[in-house]
Amino acid sequence: QVQLVESGGGLVQPGGSLRLSCAASGSIFAIGAMDWYRQAPGKQRELVAALSSGDSANYADSVKGRFTISRDLAKNTGYLQMNSLKPEDTAVYYCNFAISVAPSVGFADYWGQGTQVTVSS
Repeated sequence: QVQLVESGGGLVQPGGSLRLSCAASGSIFAIGAMDWYRQAPGKQRELVAALSSGDSANYADSVKGRFTISRDLAKNTGYLQMNSLKPEDTAVYYCNFAISVAPSVGFADYWGQGTQVTVSS
């Protein structure tokens, strides 16, 4: 069984920074793509940043230049570095990994539990 555990959320003032982590554990054979989503109250979940299996990164226009997605496969952990935070970045942030649990098994999506990020003075 695979589990993703997020950490690093919290309350930060506008202009501040946070680093979110997402650690995968369990029966993991391989990790493919990794994404970070967020969902603000009353809004749909949106894709914030995506990292392909080849480590090619893409970002939503709203966070481009401020957020950086990365990962450490040796630790089965992904990160979202968030700088110059704005009140409109306030949301619950979710990580999503594509994980294969065995050589003969394809990749499936796994989600973290979500971590709250609040940007406010």
